[in-house]
Amino acid sequence: MCDMGGLDNLIANTAYLQARKSSEGDIKDMMKRRRSLCLPSTTSCAGPMRSKVQADYVSVCEQQPIGRRMFRDFVATVPEYQLAQDFLDEMQNWELSEDAGKDKLLHEMADKFLKEDSKSFLPFLSRRLLEMSQKAPDEEHEDLLQLARDEAKNFLMEAPFQDFQNSPFFDRFLQWKAYEQQQITEKYFYEFRVLGKGGFGEVCAIQVKDTGKMYACKKLDKKRLKKKNGEKMALLEKEILEKVNSPFIVKLAYAYESKRHLCLVMSLMNGGDLKFHIYNIGERGLAMNRVVFYTAQVTCGMQHLHSMNILYRDMKPENVLLDDNGNCRLSDLGLAIKVKDKPINQRAGTNGYMAPEILKEENYSYPVDWFALGCSIYEMIAGRTPFKDFKEKVDKDEVKRRTLETEVQFKHRNFNADATDICKLLLAKKIEDRLGSRTLIDNPRKHPFFKTINFARLEAGLVDPPFVPDPSVVYAKDIADIADFSEIKGIEFDDKDKKFFKKFATGAVPVTWQEEIMETGLFEELNDPTRETGKGYSNGGAESKSGVCSLL
Repeated sequence: MCDMGGLDNLIANTAYLQARKSSEGDIKDMMKRRRSLCLPSTTSCAGPMRSKVQADYVSVCEQQPIGRRMFRDFVATVPEYQLAQDFLDEMQNWELSEDAGKDKLLHEMADKFLKEDSKSFLPFLSRRLLEMSQKAPDEEHEDLLQLARDEAKNFLMEAPFQDFQNSPFFDRFLQWKAYEQQQITEKYFYEFRVLGKGGFGEVCAIQVKDTGKMYACKKLDKKRLKKKNGEKMALLEKEILEKVNSPFIVKLAYAYESKRHLCLVMSLMNGGDLKFHIYNIGERGLAMNRVVFYTAQVTCGMQHLHSMNILYRDMKPENVLLDDNGNCRLSDLGLAIKVKDKPINQRAGTNGYMAPEILKEENYSYPVDWFALGCSIYEMIAGRTPFKDFKEKVDKDEVKRRTLETEVQFKHRNFNADATDICKLLLAKKIEDRLGSRTLIDNPRKHPFFKTINFARLEAGLVDPPFVPDPSVVYAKDIADIADFSEIKGIEFDDKDKKFFKKFATGAVPVTWQEEIMETGLFEELNDPTRETGKGYSNGGAESKSGVCSLL
């Protein structure tokens, strides 16, 4: 007898894997679509867009990929400006270099950029800094170069940035900003298999028609949201995802609406979640080099959230996803909350990972995330959670009692001294004893558990992951095992709902969208001055939402 469920899953997986590989036929179809694309004309967009784009150096020239590229192209036309950029680039390379050659690089840069008889001398440096550099011994070169870097950045933020805004390079940036504001609908994407589900709808794989970029789409059922009063939580998750910019947190690329759903289009993490890897591949638990690597990346991601006054509240291996290369990102920010002056004391999180102060319904803050990280490290090593054995049948009240009263045991053979110590410190029941919370400058990165990690190189993506997922495997449940949602009846939408939908569906998120445009080659193609101009632009049938310019 034919297993129709298995056949459906095979077909869905095959289509999904094929989309990830981008066959020759798919590429030809995409290139055909691209030939119809063009940027808005400068005359129709430059003026109106100038009033919309905030002229902020950090936002335009550092954070936005296309802005950064256009500013660099402009700087290359003025030797003095290029010299400042070269210096900043060399300083960054020095920070990311291995320890062995750092001292030599430091002295070479001091001679190259700080000495007035050098061809690469920085003429905009302050007299005070130059006088200091003439008298300074070698061991002070690092401090001097750090000061010089501050002055170089300040220099670029002034006259060069002003000149950039009056150049054709900035006009081109404004064209891209206008293009970025096109309306996004479901016609912009191809949709593939369901990957999982959340509280308000399913998550599926999708592909942008014009670039071939794959994403995960979290589809929130509008009626289900209204029935469960989930609008505020959904909007908060969307707004947090828009603001975060870390390589260790999933990125939001688009927010749009269809007739039935509000959709969040985010990083597609093909490698599955850490819970899957802990329990379903080989012996339970993970090798220690993987545990250290993943924990380091998660620590960076959580510190980024905390730096933005955001409390994660749902740290667990199931919410840590691997990408194609084996790097991990935090996902599912549905329980994240902004830390303000008002105390936070509502129960939130997952049973078995919640800190004592949450369980006791006391006021709490960032330390609860560090406690949950301790639970997660323990689980990665031991293949079980700290307060419940593998497959042990224990009710929530008993897990709560153990969390509040019992001391965690470290009997698993893979717990070495550093792993045991960091878990004990993170799992401290008292906040004042917990790693990351003991003082205002308590930094988990400094624990010996991370002695093999160069965090600067890790954040720059220069550390090779210890495990790379198999590209021919779909790390997701069979589609037959992902329960369908029942239809919600008796819910009608009013003007207030429609206003909320409009507030949610804001289209492309600038940084992530620009990264997609550049990494898929569309930037180079549409920027090519020899390219024949398309007769119009196509985005799967969507139209401009900005009302700013006509797209010619």
